[in-house]
Parts: sequence; structure tokens; C-alpha cells
Amino acid sequence: MDIRNLRYFLAIAEAPSLSVASQVLGVAQPSLSQNVQKMEEELGVRLLDRSPRGIRLTEEGRVLHAHAKRICADMERCVQDLRDLSETVSGTVSFGMPPSASMVLSVPLAETIRLEYPDIRLKVVEAISGYLTPWLDDGTVDMALIYDMKDIEKYEGTHVIDEELYFYSAPDAWPFKQPPDQPIPFSALSGVDMILPTSGLRNTIRRYEEAHDVALNVVIEMDAMQQIIELVARGSGYAIFAPAATQKQVERGELLQVPICQPVMTRPVQLVHHPERVSTRAGRTVEEVTLRIIRELVARGLWQGRVV
Repeated sequence: MDIRNLRYFLAIAEAPSLSVASQVLGVAQPSLSQNVQKMEEELGVRLLDRSPRGIRLTEEGRVLHAHAKRICADMERCVQDLRDLSETVSGTVSFGMPPSASMVLSVPLAETIRLEYPDIRLKVVEAISGYLTPWLDDGTVDMALIYDMKDIEKYEGTHVIDEELYFYSAPDAWPFKQPPDQPIPFSALSGVDMILPTSGLRNTIRRYEEAHDVALNVVIEMDAMQQIIELVARGSGYAIFAPAATQKQVERGELLQVPICQPVMTRPVQLVHHPERVSTRAGRTVEEVTLRIIRELVARGLWQGRVV
């Protein structure tokens, strides 16, 4: 077998029919069929089940498909790396960010890339975490900042920072007897009307509820962070956020930001990309610059959290 055989097999395995694979590759159907037959003879296994309804992968075919995707991706990465070494760092990099991270990171990242790597075209795509993972899978974005998620192991990346989560209230709607300069126990939040997102942050909060037998009174859920912040500032409810999302409102005195205790609530932030997609030199450069800027933001107190 060689890389061409594997590419032919991938096209057959991922196309709805042999005729479609033939059109995609520009190779005659008989040649594709002979390619698979020779692979089956060489490996001593059957890779495809053929029937009047079409073809489907056997169990052995599925194993080869998984390996072939990695091998072909590695070959593409090798070729791209060799080309990149002799060229200026250039290319388009699509970066997915949740709104709260984008508020603190996107501007300094864009300015730094434009200054230090003018031939890189950075495209920042802002969306809630629930959209970012499918976009990583289908290649809409090359990399993304992802909050705490159960299937993070399917991606390659770096655990960047642990953000602490805080309780937020309008100054004139403070709901507790104790003053807002003292941490609030997590269990006490069950007695107030909460406004929470339905995205990854909600999942993180829900796990804390389950682990500590606390049931929050969630009166509104919406995937619109700015609207949640506005509702809280108007005294219509209370929220839990990472400080990156509310820094300006807190500085202007529109929101009170109060630590949560028993337990302290945190969420990890991961910088990830899909392992089966080619990582370009431009992409790796953006990752390196991102990690550098995040460390600087944390050191300056502009992104509150603990660098891992």
C-alpha cells in the first residue's frame, strides 16, 4: 500500500457511492474497484461489503479508515511544514471564541498578529461553545477556545487557564443581608432568581449543583450574554459569570462582582484544534501568540484566572 491507495480508499469510504468517489477523484470506477481489491488481497481482509444497495465498510474497513485519515493528514502536514519553512508565515486562520473570551482576547490578539505577522489573515468567529465544537469538526474554524467540556479528549490542545466564576448583582438590588464585600456561599444562591445561559457555562454550573446538592432557581435562560448582563444590571435577576465577560460593567459601577465560596467555582479554558485536520504554520503561530497574550493578560489582571 502507498499513500495513493489510502487516499483512494478514503474517498470511497466517505462518498455515498463508488460513482461519486470516482467523480471526486477523477479516476475511473474500475480502477477504484481494482485498488480496493488489491488492498484486500494484500491485507488478507475484506474492507467493503458490496450489495445492490451500495457499499459499506466492514469492521476491518472502519479500522483502516481511522488509520488512513491520520496517515493522510500527517502526510499533508509534513508537506505543508516543508513548504512553510521556506516561506513567510502567511495564510488564513479562523479562530472560534466564546463571547466572554472574545471580549478580553480578540482585540489584543488581532493587533499583535497584524503588527508581528502581517501576512496572516486572522478571522475571529464569536459564538457560544455549543457551536464551536461542530465548527471544529467540520473545519469552519481552525482552532477554538473551549470551556469545560466532557469530550475534550477528542481534540488536541492546551489547558490554558482556570477562570474563577463570580456572582453578579445590580448595586441597588443586592439580595443578601451580608455585605457584598464578603464571599457568598454557593448554597445561598438557591434563594434568588437566577438568569443563566444555556451553553457551556450552564453545564458547568449544573455540575456544581449536582455535586453540592444545590438547586438554583433559574427564571430565565438565554444564549445572549449581553442581554443577560443588561437584565442583571436592571435588577431583573442575578447571574454567574467569569469576570472577563463583565469587566467594563463592574468598572463603571453597573454591577457588583462577588466571589462565591463553599465551593469556589472555576472552569477550565482549553485552546484546541481537531487532530485530523492539518495544522499550518500560520495556525501554530496564532496558537503561540494566543498563549503569550493570555499569560500577559493574566499577569496584568485583565483576565482573572490562574494560568495552568
